Amino acid sequence: MDPLALGIAGAAYFYAAFVKGLTGLGFSTSCIAWLVLAFGLHEALPLLIVPSVASNLMVMAEAGHVRETARRFWPLYLGLLPGLLLGLWLLGHIDPQTGAAILGVVLIGYSLFALARPDIVLAPRLERPLGPPTGFLTGLVNGMTGSQVMPVLPYFMALRLDPSRFVQAINISFTLSSLVMVLGLSRLGLMTWEAAAISTAGIVPVFFGVRLGAKVRRRLSPDQFRLAVLALLAVLGVILIALRVFQT
Repeated sequence: MDPLALGIAGAAYFYAAFVKGLTGLGFSTSCIAWLVLAFGLHEALPLLIVPSVASNLMVMAEAGHVRETARRFWPLYLGLLPGLLLGLWLLGHIDPQTGAAILGVVLIGYSLFALARPDIVLAPRLERPLGPPTGFLTGLVNGMTGSQVMPVLPYFMALRLDPSRFVQAINISFTLSSLVMVLGLSRLGLMTWEAAAISTAGIVPVFFGVRLGAKVRRRLSPDQFRLAVLALLAVLGVILIALRVFQT
């Protein structure tokens, strides 16, 4: 990768880490859109792994309640695994442009859901039975597109968790997904030494991005920034879909 490409990757890492520090989530979804536009889906996915895990661990360290959260939601996390395996299999068999268009649909769906903020409440008796299918579908989407937020985000929102437990629950899901993706992308031949080196170097902009986002979160209301990020994600989703349409 030339210096311009490295600069694009570094900027994407920093931007997504800033979003992560400000809101507690959204690193993979914010970062993958830019990387796919710049490099393509197959090339972008391995670049995402190490910075994603680093940003997750930084946020998880602040949130606490790791063991309690893992014990509560282990059926969902277990359901992630077969979904990821199926999603990775599909990734290896579908056209990359089609996969990017699917990512575009996911980005638009995520943005519309987050903007709407629907008042959904999940009854406690449904939490455990809905956990495994939610994990499976989240893993399926993640394996195909690299996006980790749907439908696990609305599931956790509907449980009305307190902020620290919400952040911890969803970041455990993100981290587990990323670790499985390392193995899957390696088997597909997409995780090269060059991609691994660039991904590892991305820890530097991620560290500063998360720290800056956390500082801004403590001083300012993130509502306007959140709206701008979601609108931008929706636009990126439209672009990814349009690129696939124009190529047919």
